[in-house]
Amino acid sequence: MNIPWITHHLWLIPLLPLLAAAVTSQMPKHLGKAAGLIALGALGLSFLLALCALAATLEHGRTFANVPWFDLGNGQFQIGWLLDPLTAVMVVMVTFVGSCIFLYSLGYMADDPRRKQFFCFLSLFAAAMLGLVIANHLLVLFMCWELVGLASYLLIGFWFEKESAADAARKAFLTTRVGDIAFLLGILWLGREAGSLLFFDHGHGCLEAGALARLGAAGIVGGLTVSTFIGILLFCGAAGKSGQFPLHTWLPDAMEGPTPVSALIHAATMVAAGVFLIARVYPLMSPAALGTVACVGAFTAVFAALIGIAQNDIKRVLAYSTVSQLGYMMLALGVGGLTAAIFHLITHAFFKALLFLGSGSVIHGCHGEQDIRRMGGLRGPMKWTFATYAVGMMALAGFPLLFSGFWSKEAILHAAQNWQVSQLPFYAGVAGAALTALYMTRLMACVFWGSYRGDAHHPPHESPPVMTLPLAVLALFALTLGFLGTPAWPWFESFLDGRSLHADFHELAHSTHLMLLSTAVVALGVGCGWLLYGRKPRATAGEHDALESLLPGLWRHLSNKLWIDELHAATSIRLALTLAALADWADRFLWGGLVWLAARATVGLGWLSRTCDELGINEGFDGSCATLKTGARALAAAQSGRTTLYLRAIAIGFALLVFATIVLVTGFKIIP
Repeated sequence: MNIPWITHHLWLIPLLPLLAAAVTSQMPKHLGKAAGLIALGALGLSFLLALCALAATLEHGRTFANVPWFDLGNGQFQIGWLLDPLTAVMVVMVTFVGSCIFLYSLGYMADDPRRKQFFCFLSLFAAAMLGLVIANHLLVLFMCWELVGLASYLLIGFWFEKESAADAARKAFLTTRVGDIAFLLGILWLGREAGSLLFFDHGHGCLEAGALARLGAAGIVGGLTVSTFIGILLFCGAAGKSGQFPLHTWLPDAMEGPTPVSALIHAATMVAAGVFLIARVYPLMSPAALGTVACVGAFTAVFAALIGIAQNDIKRVLAYSTVSQLGYMMLALGVGGLTAAIFHLITHAFFKALLFLGSGSVIHGCHGEQDIRRMGGLRGPMKWTFATYAVGMMALAGFPLLFSGFWSKEAILHAAQNWQVSQLPFYAGVAGAALTALYMTRLMACVFWGSYRGDAHHPPHESPPVMTLPLAVLALFALTLGFLGTPAWPWFESFLDGRSLHADFHELAHSTHLMLLSTAVVALGVGCGWLLYGRKPRATAGEHDALESLLPGLWRHLSNKLWIDELHAATSIRLALTLAALADWADRFLWGGLVWLAARATVGLGWLSRTCDELGINEGFDGSCATLKTGARALAAAQSGRTTLYLRAIAIGFALLVFATIVLVTGFKIIP
């Protein structure tokens, strides 16, 4: 196999931002701007290497390079780098979108006293995501996966002096750990059954034919195979990172971090990791596991879109939009639309980064305000932000033909429509598209139409060019990327599948009815949004929302996020607290009591041992020694060596002997 040079040096792509993180971590605090330039330069170089990787993939297809890490028994533990179309498009997307966000951050964080640490954490985040993407070993992928979680914790809680930010960071870290435990169990099970965690290893990898045949043939219960259970465990990890129900609750709270962090998490890095994971292990996923993915994704797409309608924080609307769009991607993966899911992942990265950075520009121009009820009329003073934001809105809503979101959503709906198992994911996708158009129209009307409802003493203003330039670049790609995946010219699908590209206008004609349906659904959502919010914009910040006035009961539930946080608090969190209290009680009284009893028993045994030693053994031994000593002294006195004493003793003894003899002979009758 002819392996291009870039495959052997893929590790340089994550290494450059990792080195930037190391360098900036040691820089003085006052060099924040220099730290930002170093971080941007390192990721820019990674982008150039990513372009080389893309070019190599176009020429050579899939290649990989495995290297020994350490000796293990009689063999070696190997890791490696994998370069295939999926890796190539992901590294290009992450480095390019990340570079735009880094550039934007130079302006957005210009006045933050800790921006040096901010760029250090951003570089670590990018490095971890890039390492995850290029890994040819599931354990290496998991290590980078956990680094992504660590970096997100540091960035979400970057303004840790705010209690809400610190709480959001902890919530994100702990919630994703739930999925990661299942992910780790799936890795261990896969390693045991497949014999290797390398994805590709010249026929011995876990995603190659031999391992897949063994996993597919091994049944457990109810006709389900080992690959089904492993696939579901891996999906649990992906659900945590990609905010699928019920592990989605951390994602809206992640808005407590700086806006560039929100853009990076929701567009290019963390949430994309879950979708990428399922796409990477796609050959391993059994039909039953994919059915689970499709059902969860379809429910999440509609569920999150409903909640997004009733949010008033500009970033939280987009956060629930991200959850919904991730549901779309999981839906596509579940129904067999792998290329549709990745296509939507790429287009979504650009227009969602655009929307988040545009929201940051709005917040910056409104002096820190995030409540859309206190905005309005911004299309005048913030023309560049409005124009680019409108492009992102129409791409997300799926406006027909000109915007990338239309083509990627159409591909997902096409895959769902052709799923033989059920049409429910298709109907969920259609409903989600209508809801997306509705809440994005509401957002645009509340922010840019009507009159300004904020502080009149601090009118809004346009952001500096360092912030608006990335918006313009991202808007350009939000417009043009869709044309890489149209039914008539499916370049993206051909590239991912490794097939030759052929223009097919017959397929475009075949998809016309679905395109008309998508257009009608978007028009319905936009029309309802305009009737509710655009036709008569909100006059004051305290005025009731139009939908709230129309459906107050539904609004109450949606504005409270359908009480999912409260449900978690009443179930899983209460269970965790109860178990923690039980563990504390057991530690203090049960195990502590047993330890106390063991200690008292040990002390008692020690006292008994000492008593037996001192009063029994010691006293007996000492008494015997004293008796022997006394007897020895008596004998020693008798053996004085003086002859006169010896003669005297003999005389006394002889006299006593004579006396005793006379008494015995006379019968004690000595006196007559």
